[in-house]
Amino acid sequence: MDALILADGDTSTKARLDVAWPGWDANVGLVIAADGGARHAAVLGVAIDLWVGDGDSIGEADLAALEASGVRIERSRPDKDESDTELAIDAALRFGVDGVVIVGALGGPRVDHALVNVSLLAMPGLTGRSATIVDERARIGLIRAPGLDGAAVERRLSGRPGDLVSLLPFGDGVEGVTTDGLLYPLADEPLPAGQARGLSNVRVSAEARVLVRRGLLLVVESPATLSG
Repeated sequence: MDALILADGDTSTKARLDVAWPGWDANVGLVIAADGGARHAAVLGVAIDLWVGDGDSIGEADLAALEASGVRIERSRPDKDESDTELAIDAALRFGVDGVVIVGALGGPRVDHALVNVSLLAMPGLTGRSATIVDERARIGLIRAPGLDGAAVERRLSGRPGDLVSLLPFGDGVEGVTTDGLLYPLADEPLPAGQARGLSNVRVSAEARVLVRRGLLLVVESPATLSG
């Protein structure tokens, strides 16, 4: 079971997400709203199971309405160290989920929030679990290698031929990257930090594969319609 996390940025309707990334919510069995992200429940057609946050981006009346409808509320102090989305991921991990799908992570007026939301994919508690940010414009995941068994980690990327696939080193760089099903192949090669070599590859088959021996690699998939 995956947890769907509603972050407080912008998001698309469920219909648009379904077109961009068919099956994106297939394994969702738990919905957690991070503060003002609760407003996305209606457009996505989901019911919130848990709300977390400090309440600075949701009205008191709306929060009271959630509580009255049976939503569990976990309110935190405003001077906390964690972001609301981080609290939501922590809550999902307490439920023992297999993975998290985050919507509302990229839009909104604050670029720093979008950047930190992407960085949350590297939270230690997500090791061995799937973690994906989904937006109409992008699907973002993180490959963390080596795996718990010390071996290289492979990720299969299902989608449309022609979609863009960018492989971006996260942290100090990535070693031993091998790809299949992408226009510009890599064969056990490094992707150093501070270089753009992995940007704008292209999926040439319905399923591509990326294998990483060591490091953290962000995989950013974008619909072909955004290639220009």
